[in-house]
Amino acid sequence: MPRYLRNLIIGLVVIGVLVGLDFVFQAGIINPYYTRILMLCGISITLAVSLNLINGFTGQFSIGHAGFMAVGAYSSAYFSVNYGMNLANSLGGGKLGWVVALLVTTIVGAVVAGIAGLAVGIPSLRLRGDYLAIVTLGFGQIIVVFLNNIEAIGGARGYSGIPIVKSFFWIFLIAVLTIVIVYNIVNSAFGRALISIREDELAAEAMGVNTTRYKVMAFVISSAMAGAGGVLLAHFDGYLNPKSFEFIKSFEILIMIILGGLGSIVGSVIGAIVLTILPE
Repeated sequence: MPRYLRNLIIGLVVIGVLVGLDFVFQAGIINPYYTRILMLCGISITLAVSLNLINGFTGQFSIGHAGFMAVGAYSSAYFSVNYGMNLANSLGGGKLGWVVALLVTTIVGAVVAGIAGLAVGIPSLRLRGDYLAIVTLGFGQIIVVFLNNIEAIGGARGYSGIPIVKSFFWIFLIAVLTIVIVYNIVNSAFGRALISIREDELAAEAMGVNTTRYKVMAFVISSAMAGAGGVLLAHFDGYLNPKSFEFIKSFEILIMIILGGLGSIVGSVIGAIVLTILPE
């Protein structure tokens, strides 16, 4: 069987399973509390796997992931409140309209977070080790300060009125896409360059690998996926508060990938699930 056909069949099976599970959860067959925890696990998986691309596979020590998550969350929430609902209504206001609006909103959040990642990555990824960690941590805190002082998105009061989308299908579709993207990156020539940087950056440079370029590209991709996770969080409860994106959130995501094992996608998934359920 051709590889593309096998992948297509697997993709259709995964979508079918997600649709079936979404129907079960929407029907209220399972306790809403357990449903909520499971959906939060899906959001955590997106964040953990995306961070592992930087910390696990590229070997860089970034602890500002909550900042990119916040950028994606707030930008998508602002778009959703001011334009997304109008877009959905212009398409008839039915389920199709909301699916298109949510898709566009997710893309907006991911793209804005990716741009933020590029803005931070270009000057900072020439640094290594603790210095990079300090820069990324500082970026996360700067984002929180900005969010506390921008009245258009609620400031310190938080941003409310965001359309609520509690969709198991959408949350885990983004999680699955994140896993697939990272897996394919790691098993490509691009991924081998990232792993060579992790193992020995000086040797990689000596072999002609443009380490700064590869690190920035990985940083942008990781930031965009973190932004997508922020989009899911923003539309999960319909409310955002800058305190939710303090440095402790970045450490939580970091602990997930350390618990599961740096450089392990399966480990990131397990770590995300365990550390989301454990506090309950």
